[in-house]
Amino acid sequence: MTYAPIAQQAVTTPGDVLAYANLPFLWLVAVGVFAVIIGQTVIYMRAVRKAAPAAEMSTGDISTSVRAGAISAIGPSLAVVVVAIAMLATLGTPGVLVRVGLIGSAKYEVGAASIAAGTAGGTFGGEGYTPEIFAIAFAAISLGGAMWLIGALVLTPLLKKGDVALSRTNPKLLSIIPAAAMLAAFFCLGFQQFVISSTHIFAYLGSAAGMALCIWLTRFTGKKWIAEWSQGIAIVAGLAVAYFITVAS
Repeated sequence: MTYAPIAQQAVTTPGDVLAYANLPFLWLVAVGVFAVIIGQTVIYMRAVRKAAPAAEMSTGDISTSVRAGAISAIGPSLAVVVVAIAMLATLGTPGVLVRVGLIGSAKYEVGAASIAAGTAGGTFGGEGYTPEIFAIAFAAISLGGAMWLIGALVLTPLLKKGDVALSRTNPKLLSIIPAAAMLAAFFCLGFQQFVISSTHIFAYLGSAAGMALCIWLTRFTGKKWIAEWSQGIAIVAGLAVAYFITVAS
């Protein structure tokens, strides 16, 4: 006895899929996730204000840090917003809000959903995209995202033990290791673009030049707002370089 692929068991329209993708239950889950994020933000901000005196940070320093973080998040968020809008017709508004908007990576969500839909004989957002395949794709990206959270839950206590041991052995390393880890992470993310095309390389170098210029101007003029806007300026510089190279070629 043979079974037809799920994509061939029923012929549906995108509207049929969205009827399931926008179920009230999924909206309730999305609202719950947002409530958790807001609650965490309040807790973290209270913890920051409580720990600020020990770190010799003033209220002004906290406000500057929060403002710089908010400004730096604008540029990277634009790409996610574009992908989120494009995926509204395939995952529905609750799914996009939770998966792409808050938790997951846009590149991962599209790739994982496409692979999951393909294993069931359909195309993500295309021919044969039935409610069953929507459920499979949504489950795939949700389980994949859950592994990140579980990994953090398991590894954080282990890393904390290492942090305590390191602070007893050599406290100065605690100020070096986090900075080195951040530099390594950003370098790896940037270096991945080098193998795509020469345009990506020049965009990377343009962003690096824009960041270096912002750092120099901040030190030369003493204007702290330049540092706050540095990441956004670097992103615009990289986009401008990529645009001119594309037009020239």
